[in-house]
Amino acid sequence: MGTTTAVLARDCAEALQELRDRAPLVQCLTNIVVAQWTANVLLATGAAPAMVDNPEEAGAFAAIAGGVLINLGTPYAETAVAMERAVTSATRAGTPWVLDPVAAGALAWRTEIARKLLAESPTVLRGNASEVMAMTGGTGGKGVESVDSPEAALPAARELAGVHGTVVAVSGPVDHLTDGERVVRVGNGHVLLTRVTGVGCALGALMAAFAAVVDDPLVAAVSATATLTVCADSAAGQVRGPGSFAVALLDELALLTPQDLATRVLLS
Repeated sequence: MGTTTAVLARDCAEALQELRDRAPLVQCLTNIVVAQWTANVLLATGAAPAMVDNPEEAGAFAAIAGGVLINLGTPYAETAVAMERAVTSATRAGTPWVLDPVAAGALAWRTEIARKLLAESPTVLRGNASEVMAMTGGTGGKGVESVDSPEAALPAARELAGVHGTVVAVSGPVDHLTDGERVVRVGNGHVLLTRVTGVGCALGALMAAFAAVVDDPLVAAVSATATLTVCADSAAGQVRGPGSFAVALLDELALLTPQDLATRVLLS
């Protein structure tokens, strides 16, 4: 069991217990590829998903949700409007929200949307290294795939965290998370996480769920990352490939206990 002065393993365990006790309602404005998977990940972990992403309802729902996910995987003009309304409402209501700028840097329109939303100071900005670097002017990755390492993205993550008052979570073989001052690395996870569509997108939803029940956004983001990656370690040891891994991952999310999480998470 690893520890860090920034976030402790027991902090993650306590956060998971709080999530299970309170079952936060998480509004997901996410992409069409991963909506069902994201909902299932939230349900398996103990949260309640709501895929309310139309302009007529998104703002009103964000005011009553526990947390909100804004994911730019497949943006449309209508959903972009819904996202802006949800963010405005969440900010007014004090609802934590997570921005996932999928493929930022690679395509101009979505990058413009992502930067406009980032200016509203999300609770957490989550992405791969290339996406995070794109938010400071980088060119992005290969579609949705990163061509940079989390270590390389850490300076950009620190900068973004400081400027926008947000936690920045950079996914990769070792996840790097920072609030601009503190840095936490999560060393769990398995390569099969990259073989199932939408795992990163679902991680953003988990961060919104944890942020709904934890006051410290860095603890929330680390706890979500720890929960998903520890369960990935367990699932990978019992499957033949990505299909069975996806099923096993949902099972492990439902079976994970706070004590197991505290024992197995690798923090530095």
